[in-house]
Amino acid sequence: MKLSEYANYDGLGLAKLVQQGEVTPNELKETAIEAIKQLNPKLNSVITVLSDQAGKEIEKGLPDGPFKGVPFLIKEIVLHAADVPLNYGSRLAKGLVLPHDTELMSRFRKAGLVTIGTTPTPEFGYNATTEAVIHGPTKNPWNTARSPGGSSGGSAASVAAGIVPLAHANDGGGSVRIPASCCGLVGLKPTRGRVPTGPDYGEILNGIAVEFAVTRSVRDASALLDQVAGPDTGCYGWAEPPKISFAQAASLPPGKLRIAWMDKALTGVSIDRECVDAVHNTVKLCEDLGHEMVEAAPEIDIEAHSLATLRIWSANLANMMDGVGTLLGRTPSEENLEAASLACYHFGKSLTATELLQALDIYTLVSRSVGVFFENYDVLLSPTTAQLPLPLGELNQNASGLSAQEWTEQIFTYAPFTNLFNTTGLPAISLPLSWNKEGLPIGMQFGGRYADEATLLKLSSQLEEACPWKDKRPSVHI
Repeated sequence: MKLSEYANYDGLGLAKLVQQGEVTPNELKETAIEAIKQLNPKLNSVITVLSDQAGKEIEKGLPDGPFKGVPFLIKEIVLHAADVPLNYGSRLAKGLVLPHDTELMSRFRKAGLVTIGTTPTPEFGYNATTEAVIHGPTKNPWNTARSPGGSSGGSAASVAAGIVPLAHANDGGGSVRIPASCCGLVGLKPTRGRVPTGPDYGEILNGIAVEFAVTRSVRDASALLDQVAGPDTGCYGWAEPPKISFAQAASLPPGKLRIAWMDKALTGVSIDRECVDAVHNTVKLCEDLGHEMVEAAPEIDIEAHSLATLRIWSANLANMMDGVGTLLGRTPSEENLEAASLACYHFGKSLTATELLQALDIYTLVSRSVGVFFENYDVLLSPTTAQLPLPLGELNQNASGLSAQEWTEQIFTYAPFTNLFNTTGLPAISLPLSWNKEGLPIGMQFGGRYADEATLLKLSSQLEEACPWKDKRPSVHI
């Protein structure tokens, strides 16, 4: 299969070709490997190539899932595959290999996906760009002087460039949605408890993080969520299952929705004019589609929320770093951690159990307040990020002299809209509905009620049809 042909299909499209016998899984695998060879020197979006392992998996026989034979990439943090490097974007974790699949990895395999490699993350996933010291910067295929976002920037850059049609991603503060916005993709963060975290985790980052993927189409996101959703053995809790499949829901009209919209950040940070204009254009588009649009935003204690975010992230980072260090016989230090990461480690170690519990209490209050807000609205629209994709080097996790608080403020100054949906556990999706005059994508975030991905997917399908992005191509593309 020619690269130019391969690039025309989303995941379900490629799987249909396999089902019809027009192409084999091995041919797709070889095409994707060739795409990595051609584009990775320009993007640095793939870290480990798993050609031999993928070949053996195909030879053994693939499950008859809806993505049978489709090439796939996994991000090197949290989720892991048996005997595949899991570096966490850090010298501290370099060489870590675990002997088993996580439950989500098993479900990706059962869906028929063929994992051909791993993608980079910033150190321990705590950055809104993907420029870890251990791997170097990953570049945005729309403009290689810019960041693809983070922390799932490697996955997003690979999907946007056409290397694979979809890739694993996870999100503890915006890490699915931020890179989706930067790279012109669909980035769905499912509801807390929707996607399994076992057997290694209960609630990732005290429940603020969730795993899923970045995709090029809404239908791929819907079909993939059907394949991976649901509780796993011994899980802490799970989201209410949908009444119909997510794929079925995405094919239905959303009806008239009451959509709140905001073009200002709750934190008060400034928003790029082009991001504001993109919101206004999206409001007009939604009105034209028959939805009721109301300028409104939830009210929360921003100062308390910011402090809680700092404490929860820092405590969990410290715990993860100590855990990885114990596995590999290493002590977290300036020799193996970037400067801001080390500051977060020390701050996390200084926290008391009471301070962490207080932070979780604040998150509960925020969740209750936002829940009341969604009693009056079906969806909340905002920009995904406050700025266009950043120049490489602007969010420097290895900059000396930063405190944990200063580093956290830098991340959420760039991305002040996404974290609210991690705090609350509500679903949210970033859609590529705008591009600026230089051709950089601008994502629009739509958030919804708890366990109501269906409404977001219905609306997303409607918007995808009304404002299609399928044929948009970055400058670096297969």
